[in-house]
Amino acid sequence: MRVIRHLPGLGPRLPRVVLTLGNFDGVHRGHQAILARARSVAAGGGQVVALTFHPHPLAVLAPQRAPGMVQSLHDRLVTLRSLGVDVAVAQRFTRAFSLLEPDAFVEQVLLRSLDLAHVVVGYNVTFGRNRAGTADTLRALGARHGFVVDTVGPVTVGDVVVSSSAIRRAIAAGDVEHAEALLGRPYALRGRVVTGERRGRTLGFPTANMHRPPLVLTPADGVYAVRALVDGDWRAAVLNVGVRPTFGELRRTVEVHVLDWDGDLYGRWLEIEPVTRLRPERRFDGPAALRAAIADDVAHARRVLAVARGAARGS
Repeated sequence: MRVIRHLPGLGPRLPRVVLTLGNFDGVHRGHQAILARARSVAAGGGQVVALTFHPHPLAVLAPQRAPGMVQSLHDRLVTLRSLGVDVAVAQRFTRAFSLLEPDAFVEQVLLRSLDLAHVVVGYNVTFGRNRAGTADTLRALGARHGFVVDTVGPVTVGDVVVSSSAIRRAIAAGDVEHAEALLGRPYALRGRVVTGERRGRTLGFPTANMHRPPLVLTPADGVYAVRALVDGDWRAAVLNVGVRPTFGELRRTVEVHVLDWDGDLYGRWLEIEPVTRLRPERRFDGPAALRAAIADDVAHARRVLAVARGAARGS
């Protein structure tokens, strides 16, 4: 997949473009339906181009209301590639860019760089200044400039309309199972392992301290049964998110104890998939009580992950 950092200014226009655009945070089931439709159209002769924005528009226009992101830009692009996107445009969102009227965005940005044949968007798409552009705006511009517009969705899981906002709420509540259902794949966290306080090792449960990318969501404080990708293999693990109140700390940390493994992860990128939240974080009466609680968490995680592994094999 080719990645372009901004439009316009590509030189020759990209030919036979089937375009979809949006924030694509999480690349969830709704986004996947849009991309599937775009791939179907492009199969008749064309290339799928996904235009996403970075940072999130609210991070520029109203930082106090900016949401934490389900994925980093890197992870978003990796997921788009896995879903058959030929070209991803990571358009830098600035205040000046936000002032483009919908018509100007299409005519001065999109059409200057892309030979648009087809546009596939979500049913509730908005774009341009004050989010004034809609699917109807695109249809009118398509009639003028010769491209077709399709809308897709909404997609629901049970009685919930799939959206990045719904997934963010699930993650913030620690409901990683619901987040996975809306995403259509396991919810994952990635981060570089950094040096921590090494308290886990003194308790008999060495942990890898993960540095999370800025502005990316971390699940609610608590203890989780997770899978950790280590040296190409998915291994059972326990994740602790929180401030370690037993030791009176205030800094929030994300720590992973990989079961039955004692290698060195410092400096490496670690990917984990939370399966379920085992309990909220709480304060214990000293290291001995905490050590006993961690042992219980490890035993609980083993049971949960064994059941999840068995269910996956039977599916």
